[in-house]
Amino acid sequence: MSAAGDSDDAEEPEDAEDAAGAANAEDEDELDVPNWDDEYLDRVGDRLRHSYDLAKDHQVDVGGSVAGGRFDLYGRLAITSQRHFIHPNLTYGHHEQTEHLYARRAESVTVADLEALVELGHDMADERVAASEEHFSTDFTFALIVPEIPEKVRSFVDGFSDRTLLRYGYHGHYEVNLVVVAPEREDVVASESTDVARAFALWESGDEGESSSGLLSRLLP
Repeated sequence: MSAAGDSDDAEEPEDAEDAAGAANAEDEDELDVPNWDDEYLDRVGDRLRHSYDLAKDHQVDVGGSVAGGRFDLYGRLAITSQRHFIHPNLTYGHHEQTEHLYARRAESVTVADLEALVELGHDMADERVAASEEHFSTDFTFALIVPEIPEKVRSFVDGFSDRTLLRYGYHGHYEVNLVVVAPEREDVVASESTDVARAFALWESGDEGESSSGLLSRLLP
């Protein structure tokens, strides 16, 4: 009897320690997600946090200046894939994919505003994309959160696609993507392959919409 009692007493601290460890891990996970003091951005961040490294009030520096401006939300998604041959230590087909997501609120948006972001994306690619045989893709995605989406903006974004091959594709490519969302109107428009737009459409379930071939298509629910 006493032996059984001793055994039960010995297990309790282990269970308590496991529970405490799980609670601490959850707390640390929560601490890694910024608080934007903005209910909409907080909910977007909740959708992205399992796949992206997130930051708030992110300043974009290009060419040694702060001409890129400040963004309320920044996210970085990195995926590395490789194939194995016979043994796990024998690998080939090493590919690196990265997405840089920049989102901010704006009182309004014009086509000229979007064209300026596209130019910023190309400037950033010139500085930050390390082209190599391992590089597969780098995406620069800009999301603007506005009260409403003008029709000229909708038409521009809906038909927008901007992919640049590096060394004829031997060193992969980079792509500039656009998202414009009016959450109060439950309205969003995104350029081709920009499936991160689903994270901004809080009013839609993960099953709605067409399938996508973008970088996040297999990660976002």
